[in-house]
Amino acid sequence: MDLFQKIKVRPIQFIILATLAFIISMVIFPSEVFEASKTGIAAWWNIVFPALLPFFISSELLMGYGVVRFMGVLLEPVMRPLFNLPGAASFVMAVGYTSGFPISASLSARLRKDRLCTRYEAERIMCFSNNASPLFMLVAVGVGMFGNPRLGVIIALSHYAANLIIGFILRFYKTKDPEYVPGPPQNGNLFNRAFLEMKKSYRSNPRPFGKMLGDAITSSMDKLMVIGGFVIIFSVIIRVSALTGIMNLITHSLGFFMIPLGFTESIVNSLSSGFFEITLGTKAASAAAAPLAQKIIASSIILGWSGVSVLAQVAAMINDTDLKLGLFTLSRFLQSVFGGIFCFFALNFGPVINWLAKPVSTGLTPHLGYYFLPNLIFFTRLCIYTILGWVLTGIAVYVVRSFSIIRLKIR
Repeated sequence: MDLFQKIKVRPIQFIILATLAFIISMVIFPSEVFEASKTGIAAWWNIVFPALLPFFISSELLMGYGVVRFMGVLLEPVMRPLFNLPGAASFVMAVGYTSGFPISASLSARLRKDRLCTRYEAERIMCFSNNASPLFMLVAVGVGMFGNPRLGVIIALSHYAANLIIGFILRFYKTKDPEYVPGPPQNGNLFNRAFLEMKKSYRSNPRPFGKMLGDAITSSMDKLMVIGGFVIIFSVIIRVSALTGIMNLITHSLGFFMIPLGFTESIVNSLSSGFFEITLGTKAASAAAAPLAQKIIASSIILGWSGVSVLAQVAAMINDTDLKLGLFTLSRFLQSVFGGIFCFFALNFGPVINWLAKPVSTGLTPHLGYYFLPNLIFFTRLCIYTILGWVLTGIAVYVVRSFSIIRLKIR
């Protein structure tokens, strides 16, 4: 008894033992590990890299020129009452809802470093602005895995709705923020104040365009290489876990909760894969021997959770800040629950059932989501549209507020 009391397994010891076991497994299963690595590289190069590159580069440029601060002043009147966040968080939200994991975490960390938000504000925006890529949900999942783009729409809407609900809930988290200091009432032209803030931001670190573009590309490539490493290593971990029986333990644990809810064993197996990585999990869910509704709900749950791989990527993005991962992990669990519930009600709603029953034709090919160049073109356009929409939203808020002030003065 005394011997067992003296033996204490600390986190670092557990990590060392797990790493040694993983290395031994790679030696025992070299061919399987090699194939898993190739799968991870293909997923990173064809899906993740083209999806995130335009957003990473453009976000670095917009922050360097102070455009984010400019829009932050304009959109403060919207973000503060809705989400209890500064206006600069609107940029993270816009990018997060149109790109994919984990760029929102990177931008949240950048806002925190630039002191554009408090620690609790950065953690909140990080929690509800991390989403799966729209192209992945609509094309790769909807068309490529389920063969019906309308199912991709149902999954995407459930995914985004769940995250927005989390955003509204988190509005009440840490309302007594010790770092937040309400500014004095601002008088004068909102647009002029925003422009002065942008000029002040740029003058704090002025750089020629060539230098700024080069720094943006360098920073973006560094982050993408880190993300690529996580994608590849978790592809190998999933394969090794399946070969060594660890996946079966996770399946039995999930089955204890999911089978009483009516899910089949095949669906539970797909959820086990999705626990680690969303691509393999959603693919397994779409091929499961189960009713179509269960497959769609399972895919929504997996996309909401996002996988341990994404959690690790987010941890890497916020590593050099004071942001914590606990709230983010809880929000992923809540989004998986809310996403599954929204899918369940949508699939039992009469008009949605009739819409899904109608014949559908699409010019998209099932493998479009896995080609590098089409993905890069798609997300470059989406990035441009996102920035334009973000700017137009700020201008619209400014115009509405200006008219409101004029009406108040007339009265």
